Amino acid sequence: MDWKKIYSDRKCTAEEAVKSIKSGDRVAFAHAVAEPPVLVDAMVANAAAYKNVEVCHMVTLGKGEYSHAEYKDNFRFNGWFTSPSTRKSIEEGHGDFTPVFFHEVPSYIRNGTFAIDVFMVMVSPPDEHGYCCVGVSSDYTMQAIKSAKIVLAEVNDQVPVVYGETFAHVSEFDKIVETSHPLPEIGLPKIGEVELAIGKNCASLIEDGSTLQLGIGAIPDAVLQSLKDKKDLGIHSEMISDGVVDLYEAGVINCSKKGIDNGKMTVTFLMGTKRLYDFAANNPIVEMRTVDYVNHPCVVAQSTKLVCINGCLSVDFMGQVVSDSIGTRQFSGVGGQVDFCRGAAMSLDGKGKNILAMPSVAKKKDGTKISKIVPFLDHGAAVTTSRHDVHYIVTEYGIALLKGKTLKERARALIAIAHPDFREELKVEFEKRFNAKF
Repeated sequence: MDWKKIYSDRKCTAEEAVKSIKSGDRVAFAHAVAEPPVLVDAMVANAAAYKNVEVCHMVTLGKGEYSHAEYKDNFRFNGWFTSPSTRKSIEEGHGDFTPVFFHEVPSYIRNGTFAIDVFMVMVSPPDEHGYCCVGVSSDYTMQAIKSAKIVLAEVNDQVPVVYGETFAHVSEFDKIVETSHPLPEIGLPKIGEVELAIGKNCASLIEDGSTLQLGIGAIPDAVLQSLKDKKDLGIHSEMISDGVVDLYEAGVINCSKKGIDNGKMTVTFLMGTKRLYDFAANNPIVEMRTVDYVNHPCVVAQSTKLVCINGCLSVDFMGQVVSDSIGTRQFSGVGGQVDFCRGAAMSLDGKGKNILAMPSVAKKKDGTKISKIVPFLDHGAAVTTSRHDVHYIVTEYGIALLKGKTLKERARALIAIAHPDFREELKVEFEKRFNAKF
């Protein structure tokens, strides 16, 4: 097989490539940083040629123009997650959302539940054997390349080569578009006193030799900043961000005692700054695997002293956690939160911990504060993590252990870590809710 001839024969402009999309098709994008912006822009520019094209993906860092009302006859966004640029379409009614656990997405693609007509992905240039690397996003991307009827590849010479389940041969691409542009970056979050306090509380639950799963944002980074005195930490996480690099360079993270994939930071996608992407490039310690491996609870359960730390939006007295909606408004998606919560609960060593962390209050648009610990969830709010799955809730005011606790014990523990401004009214609500003295 002469891969160079295949590459040359299939090379074209982005405008030519998106002509492969037909009205009524389901078009999916590679996840997060691997979304191919030049191809997406060309698709939107060619919108007049399409009717009712369904666009699907999880996180997007792009402009999301296809989800705007002006294109509602051409495109219909159906998110497996929602992002700032796409969530408005769901509120307006011309977009939609499909709930799904992250680890299930590859199997949904494979079995036809999420059958894909056209898949668009950004990859590295081919190596001497004709293999391109998806670089920053293995997750469902690798399965989509295998299963989609048509694959459009944006070959960007700035995509890093990251080892693992990340390589696809040029023969798997139907159209190839060459580009050169920096990868999207997520700026470093601002960490304030609240986040630092939450980080210290979470860190107190992490022992030497623990395996960590962390998300992105100020709280996970604050946790990482609080771990500098720990030893022999490992990473088994759907993603990592820049804070992990600091701890690796300090010798805190060495992945020597993980119990599974020892010596490797096992991840399914990357999202951070260029420093993170450069760190992962050609680095044997970083191993990217598909999300049906990394996030599968049965795999997660094999990790040693697993501690998973995720964010949430609110929690009620029973311990029901809302992480992906605000009332009836779809805000994000479940991602891997429940995958890891359940994997931690199933830990083979019996030492798994799942932590859901949040500031005790949120600010409304008018500047007033509202408690994130509430007697009852907002009308229409979807429970992301059930009361049966929750282990620890953490705020800047402390740690509430909910596993094995009664409803009253849970509520008391949660009120104890609520913001002091709201504790008295929460106690009143406790007595109404349970017909008992606080």
